[in-house]
Amino acid sequence: MNIRPIKTDADYREALHTIETLMTAKPHSEAGDRLDVLVTLVEAYERAHFPLDLPDAVEAIQFRMEQQGLTVDDLVPAIGRKNRVYEVLARKRPLTLRMIQALSQQFHIPAESLLNQQSRGKPRNPSRRTASA
Repeated sequence: MNIRPIKTDADYREALHTIETLMTAKPHSEAGDRLDVLVTLVEAYERAHFPLDLPDAVEAIQFRMEQQGLTVDDLVPAIGRKNRVYEVLARKRPLTLRMIQALSQQFHIPAESLLNQQSRGKPRNPSRRTASA
């Protein structure tokens, strides 16, 4: 098995091409083992060179609302009065620790995403890649 570290973009493209040819390899075969090692190397290269930003708190809440068909009223028990929910969604009020805990527990929104709060009214840079909640 001739496998080496991925150090350049050319190495990365070559590894992706090789992975594509090995996708039908049987597990625990020589080709399957080669596929496993290459995938691990590619994942490490991608983590280092193409990091994904977590969504900010409001994006994470809005995603979960859309995903589960939630309304502002559904968020009241976790955030507080209806006007407070609107302030949070408009990025005019930051989430408190209590709100983060409640949103995470009640709606299974990752706390890491809820801790990522943008400045007041400042939109995120749309050219950055994000992961979903």
